[in-house]
Amino acid sequence: MSAPPSPPAAIVPLPLLGVDFSSAPTRHKPIVLARGHADGHLLRLDAIELLPDLSAFSALLQRPGPWLGAFDLPFGLPRELVSELGWPQAWLPMLRLYAALPRSEIRERFAAFCAARPAGAKFAHRATDGPAGSSPSMKWVNPPVAYMLHAGVPRLVDAGVTLAGLHAGDPQRVALEAYPGLLARELIGARSYKSDERAKQTPERLIARKDLVDALEQGRSRLGLRLKLRHAQREELVADARGDRLDAVLCMLQAAWAATQPNHGLPPVIDPLEGWIVTAPWSADARSTA
Repeated sequence: MSAPPSPPAAIVPLPLLGVDFSSAPTRHKPIVLARGHADGHLLRLDAIELLPDLSAFSALLQRPGPWLGAFDLPFGLPRELVSELGWPQAWLPMLRLYAALPRSEIRERFAAFCAARPAGAKFAHRATDGPAGSSPSMKWVNPPVAYMLHAGVPRLVDAGVTLAGLHAGDPQRVALEAYPGLLARELIGARSYKSDERAKQTPERLIARKDLVDALEQGRSRLGLRLKLRHAQREELVADARGDRLDAVLCMLQAAWAATQPNHGLPPVIDPLEGWIVTAPWSADARSTA
């Protein structure tokens, strides 16, 4: 007599990460991690974690997979900039060269590049910047995203993580470049919802955070996902005047959408130096500029 069939294994939802990154984290302004999982079109926030330094960030990347994470930092530099500087045209050698430079030299080289260009076109842009509405990844101030790339992306590579569309690593630990401002603008327009400056942490920005959280809970974005929060979580997101916790959750939402899409929702062809911001619109006839 044959043994009865074993019950089907329980399906464990894919752990989703959203990371609001800082190139110089402290306990006062840490890197913020949002952890969650999707249940159909419902996205549940499991926890918010605060990472006080870059060592804690590196430890996060070593957590066993599977997981899919969306990280608010640029993964690549504009091809125009890389070509003008005479840097390697392959992503990993370019990254290794960039990581070896001190920030002071990065600032000097990028400033010299900008100084030689006409007003209104000082910075080079990646192909994804226009559709995403993001800052050029070579900016070293307001916000210092060039330093975020310098601090964060080498750690992703050293941890053996796969950077979707750019670098093959552990297929069970996959990182995507995210930009929370893209999703926030879709839901509340150009209204500002955060500031690091206490004087600018106004009632208007508080109302904007409440409206943004409401829109996420109601599933009003084009991503087709509805955020599920406990009351305490909702209060925590709204109360964070810096917006770091909310930005991490927005990144997690972008990761949740990517988990449902072929190729993580990225264009079929991506410039292999520049990368692409997940959920940024792209046209079907996009071609690489490589």
